Order: sequence, then C-alpha cells, then structure tokens
Amino acid sequence: MRMSRRLLSIATLVACLFGLAAAQPSRRGVTAEDYFSFEFISDPNISPDGKLVAYVLTKVDRAQNRRNSSIWMVASDGSRAPWQFTTSPQSSTSPRWSPDGKSLAFLSSRPESTPPLAPPAGSASAATAEPPRSQVYLLSMNGGEAKRITNLKNGVSVFRWSPDGTRFVAVSRIGPSDSKGENKDRSDVRHYKNSSYKFNDTGWFDDRRTHLWVVDAKSGEAKQITEGNDWNDSDPQWSPDGTRVAFVSNRTGKEYEENRNTDVWVISAEGGALTKISDHVEADNQPRWSPDGKWIAFTGEIHDRDHPKIFLAPSTGGAPSQLAANGLDLIPGGLEWSNDGKSLYFETGVKGELHLFRVDVPAKTITQVTSGPRAVRGIDFSFASGKMVYLVNDFKHLDDLRVADLSGRNERKLTDLNQALWKQLQFADVERFTYKSTDDWDVDGFFVKPIGWQAGRKYPLILSIHGGPAGQYGVDWYHEFQVYAAKGYAVLFTNPRGSTGYGQKFERGIVNEWGGKDYLDVMNGLDAALRRYPWIDQDRMGVTGGSYGGFMTNWIVGHTDRFKAAVTLRSLSNFISDDGTRDGAYGHSPDFGGDIFQRYELYWDRSPLKYARNVKTPTLILHSDNDYRVPIEQGEQWFRALRHFGVTAEIVFFPRENHNLTRTGEPKHLVESLNWQLYWFDRFLNGNAGAVPPDAK
Repeated sequence: MRMSRRLLSIATLVACLFGLAAAQPSRRGVTAEDYFSFEFISDPNISPDGKLVAYVLTKVDRAQNRRNSSIWMVASDGSRAPWQFTTSPQSSTSPRWSPDGKSLAFLSSRPESTPPLAPPAGSASAATAEPPRSQVYLLSMNGGEAKRITNLKNGVSVFRWSPDGTRFVAVSRIGPSDSKGENKDRSDVRHYKNSSYKFNDTGWFDDRRTHLWVVDAKSGEAKQITEGNDWNDSDPQWSPDGTRVAFVSNRTGKEYEENRNTDVWVISAEGGALTKISDHVEADNQPRWSPDGKWIAFTGEIHDRDHPKIFLAPSTGGAPSQLAANGLDLIPGGLEWSNDGKSLYFETGVKGELHLFRVDVPAKTITQVTSGPRAVRGIDFSFASGKMVYLVNDFKHLDDLRVADLSGRNERKLTDLNQALWKQLQFADVERFTYKSTDDWDVDGFFVKPIGWQAGRKYPLILSIHGGPAGQYGVDWYHEFQVYAAKGYAVLFTNPRGSTGYGQKFERGIVNEWGGKDYLDVMNGLDAALRRYPWIDQDRMGVTGGSYGGFMTNWIVGHTDRFKAAVTLRSLSNFISDDGTRDGAYGHSPDFGGDIFQRYELYWDRSPLKYARNVKTPTLILHSDNDYRVPIEQGEQWFRALRHFGVTAEIVFFPRENHNLTRTGEPKHLVESLNWQLYWFDRFLNGNAGAVPPDAK
C-alpha cells in the first residue's frame, strides 16, 4: 500500500512537471524585426548628490520610421522605479544636472509656439522651411514646464554648465551665409576651395563652422567667444573657478586640407586672446581641468596614427606637457579627474571588451577598475557621493544602467529594459578562443553555435569581419549574430591585426598589409574554428562584413573559392578611385606608406577589383546612396566587374542612407539590410531556390 502511494506521488509529481513545462511558453530565436521593439538607453548623468540618475531612453516608432528619445530618471539606491521625466513629441537628449542639483538642462528641438499653417507643397517657402534646431531647455526638479534657454540660430550641439550654475558654454554653428539673410535669387551651387568638402555623418559642408558661446542661464543672453571661418571649435570645458574655458581647435588654417593638428586652447569666459596648452604636431584632444585649476589633462598623439597618450600641462600654458601615465598602450576616452586630483579615469576597449581604468597621477600607474566579459561605457561620476553610473551590455543583453562605488565594487543594476521581449527570446552564447597566426601572433576568435544545435548534425557557417580596421569584435551586443544563430547558422568573428584593444603594434600591424597578413589572420581563424568545431559544414560557408569588413569580404572571394555566398556592405573595391572620392582625401596614406601618386602599384595590388576575374562566389552588394566614407561608386565598380566576369551578383542601393546604415540608418532600412543578408545566405547556403528577396515581400 505504501509503495503504491509512493508510486502515485511520483507519477503525480512527474505529471505536474510535464504540465508546468507545457504551460511555459516556448522561446523563439531573435528576428531582424525585433529591432523595432528594442529600447535603447544612453547618456546617463548622475546628480551631484548621487541620489538620482537622468538618462536617455530611445524607442523606435515603426509607423513613423523614426526614433524617439526622452529623458528618464531613476533613484541610484533602487528605492524608486524609473520614471519618464520629459514628455514632448520632439526628442529630448543630453541631460545635464545643474551644479546645485535643483534643475536639469537638456537639448530638444521643440517649436517655440504653435506652428503656422504649412505652406503649400512645392512653394518657395516650403522648399526653404527648416525644422526647429536643438536648443537648451531647463526643467526644475520641482516640476512645471520646460523653459527654453538658448535661441541660437543654428541650434546647440553641446553645452556645459558653469561651476556656479549661472551660465552655459554652448557649441553652435555660424558662417557668412547667416549674415546674408534669405535671398530667393541666391545661388544654390556648392563652391569649394579646399580638398575637404564633405563628411559622411553630415554630408556636404556649408560655410558654417562650430564655435563657442557663453549663455546666461536665466535670460538666455548669449555672447560668442570664439570665431573663424577656417576652423571649428569643440569640447568646451569650464575652469573650476568659472573664469576660463578650455577647448579643442585646429588653428593652423589647414583643417580643410586634411591637417589633423588639433590643439588644446584656453580662452577667458568673456572672450579675447587664446593660450595654447598642448604641444604636439598631431591631434590633441579631451582637455580636462584638474580640480585646483592648475593643470589640464589631455590626450595627444606624438606621431601620426599613434595611440594617444595622456598628458598634463600647466593651465597657464608656456611649458612642455608631461606624460600622466606610464606604459599606456590603449586608446583612452571619457577622460575625467577625481575630485581630489589624485586620479584620472578613462574608458577604453581592451581585448574584445570595454572597461574603465584609473590612473594614479602621482605614481603614473594604471589600474583596471571594471572587469568581466562585457562592455562598460557611458560612465559618469558623482565623486561627492563616491558613486559612478555606467551602461553595461554583453552578447546576450542590450545596455542597462548600473551604479557602483568608484572602486567598481557593490555594483547594482538600476534598469531592466527589454525584459518583456527578452522573456520571449532564446539567445545564443558566444565562445571565445585564441589561435596562432602569422608571425606567431595570438589572435582572438569568437564563435556562436546555432540555436537548437544538435550533436551529429552539420551546420552552415557565416564568417563576419568587423569594420575599421581600427575596431574590435568581442562580447558586445550584436543583433545580427543572434539573428544568424536563430536561422541555424554558426557564426565566427575574429580580431585580426589592425584591430584595437591589443596595443599599438597590433593595430598598426595593418600597415602595408591590407589583404596580406590580416587576410591570413582571418583565414587562420577559420581553420582554427573548423578544427574546434568539426560539425561545421565546409561546403556551406558564407562571408560578410561592412566597410573594412566589406573590403576583406571582397578580397577573400577574389583569393579563395571556399565560400559559397558573400554579402559585402559599404565595401571598398578600388583604392585608386576611393582615395580621390571619399570624405578624407588620400586617407589611406598612413596604411600604405604614401598616397596613390607615390604608391600607385601597391594601392592597385591591394584593390579587390584587380582580382575580380578570380571570383566564383555568388555575391550580394549592399551600398548607400549618401555614403561619403566609401562612396557608392565602390559598390558599383564591384558589381559591374563581377557581372562582367559572369559571377552571380546583385546590388541593392539604400536611399537617404550614409556609411552608418546598419547603426543609425532609418529603422526600416536597418532591418531590411539584415533581411537582405538572410535572403542571400538562405539562397546559397541552404540551397533554397525559392528564397524571396525583401523587396518582393
């Protein structure tokens, strides 16, 4: 009897467990369209007392095909759930606390009042109408309506509070055309005298330059304190006593002839003469005042394309700078002094991760503060409370906000974005391995198994190559890799020479090696993965990449037939024509030991176009109409050459997009770009002759 009861109990338990499992909703793999549901957090700013954190939350409006950003708040001790702070149809960004913590300033492009009726379409006034520019707004923590502070004609891109909270220093644009007024008969041609006349992110240059204004925080009265038509001023930083402003500018007059010699300058907050602080002939950036105002820390390059070092110079100028940290072989960003002046903090990429580091200024030593297989970024400090906030993501999570002590201990998560969606999804893991390549160099590889992997089966592989080449792959969030894995593909990505995060020697290992040892690093990584994962189907391998990764994709298919499909995005095919048409004229000189006129044969030898006759791999080319970094003619040349030699090839042009399509492009274009990749790999790796291209659906 007791045995029967025990068996009955076991049977009941098993039935309950099966019932519970059946009740659990099955998770699905990530899709390209999930992008429309993602919530993106950015730009955290902690209050002076460390109690509240303001941040920007961005969501995608699929119907309007746009992104909307608003400012949210959260208590740093977790005592209150996050709440929305701004509620305008126009986006709000760049939250910055007043020094007393009683109000929050931010940028928004809200109209001043109810706009007039729109002019008839096609009329002259309709053609010249411009949307409102971003201006500084102020919102009291006691509530009420946001008050517009600035009224600069071309808006504000960056602003900073003065230490006493009575003023802002703001960055805006101004030029000769602003003083000419509206003239319907004025010529609309583009006329240039310098070799630099366009930039990928902003398009064709006009005659406006960025300069500095000091703005009264109550009245909005603004005074321009820097000027000039041949240079731009940026990154303004107040002195601790509020009497001076440090900033970055290339005052050689040759900025628009590709000269990179930016310097750190200091000017009175009332305007007037400049004092030069930095002393290098290459780029100096990121000026940061010491708490006592006696020193300015900055980053600087001694030689062209060196990794920047951290330097200290007297804030009065006139004396040589000195190294602030010994043995630094990383690329420091987000430079920040501690309030006691004994430490400098910076964030950087290191071996496939992003982390915070601290410089002990008296000892000139460097210590890593954060750690772990993840990306830590967007760090902001409240030294008075001993807290810092930052964003964290990894291969299976988008960014969330965290708070910790300045030592990195006692970390606590403050937001839980995307959780409703995440509960529906199944994510792939990333496995990391290191392999030997040419010159006996160690190279990092990262590998993703397909969702639902089963032993004994063969699976196709997608090899992805990052852009740059000065960039890195790692344990960051990659939407496309999760989508590949959900579709049954294994994914391999590596950090070949030329990648950042491994020191200057490794990054500059790309010099004269585009398509050489970097190519061997990538292919050696593939061979290492095939040895580690013998279940990969070597007859069903695809390759893809964007920018430099697009160049390497083109190079690979011109030098091996191992891949059955290729998708090349914003890719370079011909160095000769690219260097004369891209936004940085002759920008590959540091990697080739000279420009196309000095090293013509080398440039042509390293151009994938030279080897187009060797290509057998079906290739899909994705390019953007307004790509000024790798102009659209690069994709066109590659497409026509492949068709000329009988290769199965198709090309897709994305209107209104630039080189950043897969990062900041229109949401629908970004998603469609990923779906084009899936279409091509399904057709040629899975052998699906019925695969339907996205534009036919």
